[in-house]
Amino acid sequence: MKNPIITSIFTADPSAHVWEDGKVYIYASHDMDPARGCDLMDRYHVFSSEDMVNWVDEGEILRSDDVSWGRPEGGFMWAPDAAYRNGTYYFYYPHPSGTAWNDTWKIGVATSKKPASEFTDQGYITGLGGFAMIDPCVFVDDDNRAYMYYGGGSKCAGGELNDDMMSMKNEAIEMEGLEDFHEATWVFKRNGIYYLTYSDNLDGLNQMRYAISDNPLGPWTYKGVFLEPTGCSTSHGSVAEFKGQWYLFYHNQEISNQGNLRSVCIDYLHFNEDGTIQTVVQTKEGGIKPVGPSPAANPNRIVYEAKQAAVGGGAALQPDDQGNVVIGSLDGEGAYCQFDQLDGLGGGRTSIEIRYATAERLAKLNLTVNGEDFSLLNALSTGSLSDYTGITNITVPFKAGAINSVKLAGGNGELRIASIAVSSFED
Repeated sequence: MKNPIITSIFTADPSAHVWEDGKVYIYASHDMDPARGCDLMDRYHVFSSEDMVNWVDEGEILRSDDVSWGRPEGGFMWAPDAAYRNGTYYFYYPHPSGTAWNDTWKIGVATSKKPASEFTDQGYITGLGGFAMIDPCVFVDDDNRAYMYYGGGSKCAGGELNDDMMSMKNEAIEMEGLEDFHEATWVFKRNGIYYLTYSDNLDGLNQMRYAISDNPLGPWTYKGVFLEPTGCSTSHGSVAEFKGQWYLFYHNQEISNQGNLRSVCIDYLHFNEDGTIQTVVQTKEGGIKPVGPSPAANPNRIVYEAKQAAVGGGAALQPDDQGNVVIGSLDGEGAYCQFDQLDGLGGGRTSIEIRYATAERLAKLNLTVNGEDFSLLNALSTGSLSDYTGITNITVPFKAGAINSVKLAGGNGELRIASIAVSSFED
């Protein structure tokens, strides 16, 4: 496995959970590309894995357009979290309710009977919000009691949730005992000890610190730094145990070299005998080993070769070194290729995979599906224009039947496309 683990789109603030189906899920924020700053974060995606190495984009679950009470201008879909309780999955996200975004934060709630699809917004938790009250974290204890934590602007607060998971039993209280708290609260439990991790105020390069307690609402005993700077101006992470091993999920800016185009990473989390956390070793390659067999291939996968595409704007169908037809000359402004009559089977969530070659460190393709514009897709270097091992993918909605259209526009680096594949989910 290589870090970052999600490379096709930019993702940050990973919230990781292991649910009863035996998979680990990452609920991440989405840095839209091209970047316009933190205000353009939108369109939450979920990712899942059965082995910690092969990750599936489950698709988009919520965007600002779905939030009737939200900021009219949209955007500002910042770090989220999720919880499962009494048969329902809850998705928590910070979002402003007004144009004056920094003074109108709310904690929104969407629900579903499925872990990664069909979420419907239910409004927001009353009594929380205001200035910089962001980064929700929900912890469900062994006794099925649930707690909400949130915080920004150097203040961290928390309290117990009612059974509806959308209201507080009492007024939230400030978490005591934290040193240099900035944001990014995460709470988990191990061997009877409660841990609260967070991002600090180190100028320009946040670190992650932690504190422990014997009570989910503290007071907390500060224990130190466990994730040193990642090279990114922000730091935000989560902790989860999967198949007997603990992991830290976090982000860096390794792909983009821009602090508002971030990418999710994973490394091992180790504990000392006394329960304290060892400093995490950040890796780029080979850090995480698979903990199970690779998932089976999707039986609904259909491949469309480059020769089936229409091209325009200077793009061309041309032979590769082996005589196969590929789509080239996509580096020019306005160059594009389009695949029509793609089969969406019964409709719904569909993964699009583009197989490509590029010598660029980072090329990009603009994706349009059935006339709707999606975020730019990254195409990382394969080493040369003759090595077609590159795969970039995203999960989007398709219509039922062979009536779908996918357009890939270039102008963001030289690359060649060999084929695309579509795989429908069995919802």
